[in-house]
Amino acid sequence: MARILIIYHSQTGKTRKMAETVYEGAKSIEGVEVILKKAADATLEDLLNSDGLAVGTPEIFGYMSGMVKDFFDRTYYGAQEKVFRKPFVVFISAGNDGTGALRAIERIALGYKFKTVFQPVIAKGAITEEILRQCHELGATIAGGCQMGIY
Repeated sequence: MARILIIYHSQTGKTRKMAETVYEGAKSIEGVEVILKKAADATLEDLLNSDGLAVGTPEIFGYMSGMVKDFFDRTYYGAQEKVFRKPFVVFISAGNDGTGALRAIERIALGYKFKTVFQPVIAKGAITEEILRQCHELGATIAGGCQMGIY
């Protein structure tokens, strides 16, 4: 059974809605356990015990949220050499274009040596039905790939 960890931070509820939709997408794959946690509550053990990771953040001042950065700060040293090529995806609720937040997360992912397995979902402004469809697909893709052992 594959285990997918979804961590997120949300201040306005937009990123939470995206995270819940990623969760639903991942849960749509039979035989997959999905764990949805706020970034502040997620632990190193959660990361180490997962087969894939989805990270959601609002764009704040052109960067990821402090709580998502805190998750990375708290888990980095304990995860070194233990998460090599762990499947990884990103979703962002952006007030601008989301590129600054995405760039920062991608640089951190390089340090962990995560493997990006699907294009990021970036909502620019409102959370539309199309964005939610993409979030569902993002969750189903990482869960399905982990469940089938292709990542």
